[in-house]
Amino acid sequence: MANKVMKNSIILVIGNLLFRVGGYINRLLMSRMLGPEGYGLYGLTLPFQGVFQILSAGGLPPALSKYIAEYNTKNEKALIRQIIRTALKYMVFSAIILSIILLFSSDFIANSIFHKPAVVWPLRAVSLVTPFSVIVGAMRGAYQGVYKNEYTVYNRLAEQLSTITFACVFVYCGLYAMGAVLGTVTGFIVSAITSTYLYKRYISPLFYSEDDLDLSLREELKLLAMLIRFAVPVTITALSEMVIYDIGTIIIGIFMLSSDVGYYNSADPIARIPLIISLSISTVLLPATSEAYALKDQKLLQQYVVDCLRYCILTVLPLCVLISIYSEPIIALLFGSTYTPGAGVLSILVIGMSFYSIYMICSSILQGLDKGKLPMYVLLVGTVLNVVLNTVFVNMFGIIGAGIGTTITTAILMVTIIYIVIRQTNISIPWKNILMIIVCNVILMMVSLIIPKTILGAIIGFIIGIIIYCVLLICLRVLSLRDINFFVEYVNKIPQLRKYTERIVKFIENKNLIYKTE
Repeated sequence: MANKVMKNSIILVIGNLLFRVGGYINRLLMSRMLGPEGYGLYGLTLPFQGVFQILSAGGLPPALSKYIAEYNTKNEKALIRQIIRTALKYMVFSAIILSIILLFSSDFIANSIFHKPAVVWPLRAVSLVTPFSVIVGAMRGAYQGVYKNEYTVYNRLAEQLSTITFACVFVYCGLYAMGAVLGTVTGFIVSAITSTYLYKRYISPLFYSEDDLDLSLREELKLLAMLIRFAVPVTITALSEMVIYDIGTIIIGIFMLSSDVGYYNSADPIARIPLIISLSISTVLLPATSEAYALKDQKLLQQYVVDCLRYCILTVLPLCVLISIYSEPIIALLFGSTYTPGAGVLSILVIGMSFYSIYMICSSILQGLDKGKLPMYVLLVGTVLNVVLNTVFVNMFGIIGAGIGTTITTAILMVTIIYIVIRQTNISIPWKNILMIIVCNVILMMVSLIIPKTILGAIIGFIIGIIIYCVLLICLRVLSLRDINFFVEYVNKIPQLRKYTERIVKFIENKNLIYKTE
């Protein structure tokens, strides 16, 4: 049963990877087509896209995922269909209202807050995104609730291809930063159409039954209230997450030039690469934890939580180490040498994102246990702290200050949330094993520092670093037999690699290089 979590996590890693890779390709193309100043103007619209999408969705996609998973185990198909209908009506209504608000407030935001009149029309274009994004969110929530995350992958692929294509066309036609935003609008229109088709074709039949709920308005509002009770903490948490992610962009936009925003936004998406892994794990962990909690299975809960934390740390930390060390050649390779002023902030910010990756996993655990208010309170405090630290450090150190402030905040969040999870779940964390993972990453860092910090050096460093890291995991007995069997199951799907994996597994077993799970 635990394999279901990791299998779906891998599917979501692929989906989020497509989303991130597509997003990075879009950003790379926009950065080169618009230049630092135009890319900075486009970057200033991104926080508003995120915030208004979160507000209009109202936290209901995770609520859909949770309650669909819960009621599906009880075979209450009619109730599931009603939950989806009720949530979707609320989300679309909210999206339309918020789009109107953003449309009429764009002038004030551009001129009175950022003092950059050129960002008015790009902000107005953002108001077109939210009505379509909420449809996409609802459909993906349904996919996750029944562990059909491959449809999220297909949907993301359609969205990214459309966004990239139309953004390039609009910018090429002379629409500048507004063209980049209109590309996103078009991407969400296509995504809304494809996600609805996939739901109708493949997910809706799973909820078919002879029964149908004929709810009165009062009963439907009561059902909506149940969803909102779960969704409000999730919404506040998501908004606070946006502040963690994007407050640097906003603070730099207020106090510095558009080109400085452009430099920071060349570092920011690269720093978020480790979040692909943690986001994928946490998205699947929410319904899985909810399922284990509903079954009152402490052993299953322990296995879910510990495995997900370990897999997150195993994969995220080495990625952060390598990105931090080779930040300058990475930015030069992806965005061009014009954007290398963002290398310093990338080295710091990616470490902060590794802390936040662990926070995301722990937050999802608490949400699955119906304790979503706890991570909300922690994150609210962290949000205030992050605003203060970013304001202070940006004025002191420029764009690097945004990385410093965010990293300090995320480190505090991580320590706090881990303590809360341990207290709330009564799980046992394998600290010795986690310490050995950290030791492997320290050695990886020391080796990587020797290699020249050029584009060629970065490529060589990543290849050698990954090999050394895998060898260290084996030699220091970090991997359990369950870890090895799980990964071998997927590697063996490539017939040419099967004979090599069998030899490696036999060697590990003969040398007794396996971590004994507690």
